[in-house]
Amino acid sequence: MKTRGYTVDDLKVAIRQQLSIQKVINREVVSKITVTDQDVQDFYNQNRAQFNVAETQYRLAQIVVTPHKDPGLRNRKNDDATTDAEARRKAAALAQQLSTGADFAQVAMDYSEDPASSGSGGDLGYVPESSLSQSDPALKKTVLSLKPGQTSGVIVLRDSYRILKLVAKEAPGQRELSDPTVQQSIRDNIRYRKEQLLRAAYLAVARNDAKVTNYLAQQVVETSGKLPVIVTPKAAGSTPPQPAK
Repeated sequence: MKTRGYTVDDLKVAIRQQLSIQKVINREVVSKITVTDQDVQDFYNQNRAQFNVAETQYRLAQIVVTPHKDPGLRNRKNDDATTDAEARRKAAALAQQLSTGADFAQVAMDYSEDPASSGSGGDLGYVPESSLSQSDPALKKTVLSLKPGQTSGVIVLRDSYRILKLVAKEAPGQRELSDPTVQQSIRDNIRYRKEQLLRAAYLAVARNDAKVTNYLAQQVVETSGKLPVIVTPKAAGSTPPQPAK
C-alpha cells in the first residue's frame, strides 16, 4: 500500500467498488445465463472429436517444497522453506499429515510452494502419458505406480521435493455424452462462453448509455476562461495556491 501510495480508506473504497461491480455483473449477466440439454447435445455433436482421448491421461495434484525463498510465493500459511534442511523437514511433515488423513487439497493450499497450483489445491488437471515421459523419470515412475485416490510419499528431485496424488486415470477412447464428466465440462465451457459474450455486450451498452460531464471545462466556460485555483493542504514552507496550468 505504501509503494502504491494507498491509504486504508483508499483500499476500502476500491474493494467496495469492485464488490458493487461484481454484484451488478452477477445480477445483470450471470443470473441470466442458462445452459439447456439441447445446448449440451449440440456442442457434443459439433465437437465429438474433442472427446476422443488418444492416450491414457492422469489427473494429478501436487504439493511442492523448494529449498529456496520465492518472492512470488502465495500459499494460505505464507510458509516457505529457505534451505534444503528446512525443505526436507517440511516435506516429511506434510507427508505425515496426509498419511493420517489430512485433505490433500487443503494441505496444498496451505503449504505448497508452487504458485501456479497451490491456489487450486495442487490440481494439475489431466496430464497425458506422453507428457510424463518428458518429465523427471522419478515422477513418471511414481505416477504409474499409483492407483486413483492414492498419494505418494516424498519424491526427491534435483530442485524440489514433491508429493503427488493421482486423482483419476482415463484410458484412451471416445468419451460419450452419457459420461457425467463430459456433460459437466461442456456445460462449464458453454456457460463461460456465454458469460464472456454477455459481459462484453453489457459493458458496451453501459458505456454507450453513460453521460460524462467535464466539470473543469464547464467551470472554465462559466468563469470566462479563468482557471480554477487548486487548493492544497497547508504545510510548513508551503507556497500560496497557484492557478491550474
